[in-house]
Amino acid sequence: MARPVLLLTGIAEGLGAGIARVFARAGHNVIGLSRSDRASEHIKPLVEQSGGRYTHLACDITRASDVAAALEPHADKIGILIHNAHVLATKPFIETAIDEFEQAWRVACLGAMISARAILPHMAARGSGAIIFTGATAGLRGGGNFSAFAAAKFALRGLAQSLAREFGPQGIHVAHVVLDGLIDEGQTDRRFGTSQAVRMEPQAIAQAYLDLARQDVSAWTHEMDLRPFSERF
Repeated sequence: MARPVLLLTGIAEGLGAGIARVFARAGHNVIGLSRSDRASEHIKPLVEQSGGRYTHLACDITRASDVAAALEPHADKIGILIHNAHVLATKPFIETAIDEFEQAWRVACLGAMISARAILPHMAARGSGAIIFTGATAGLRGGGNFSAFAAAKFALRGLAQSLAREFGPQGIHVAHVVLDGLIDEGQTDRRFGTSQAVRMEPQAIAQAYLDLARQDVSAWTHEMDLRPFSERF
């Protein structure tokens, strides 16, 4: 029997690598999509060591024609989409350029729409599939200096709710995961320094994603909120 296929957008070190490894160990092949080939050197060995096959697609997720062309050979085989691509824009509102604001939305929300649109017809034809959108607390409440990121994540959450209502009856599980906390990965260190705060373990998040993708159709979760034990609600 052919291994199921996961498409992971915005694949990179940390959370992306954790998701790829956990799903490969669970029997999936992985397709990673990002703007460059850099992630492939790190992710490919992790997937192969875990028993899966890795395919890397380098393209701009905000360009529909590029994504369609990249996914065309694979779209009918993809059973799970995890949209993890985002731009963490953190600036005072007055200092946020219009193109920075727009790019945050284009990657997080438009990119989700473009990638989902490429594979949903195939999922609908099969009557099964799962789409998981990586959200953030900023998609529930906006914070100071997070105007671009919050606007993009609010939009993503709305898209997830709409797709769940439209495609759930067709057998497609659409879920939105709110990540409330710092993820234990290199880019967190680069952005925020080596904070002493308890961090979210990428593979623990990935396991929650796998559990979501495996839920029985009679008891689907649409929105899941994940946070380290020390984080306040």
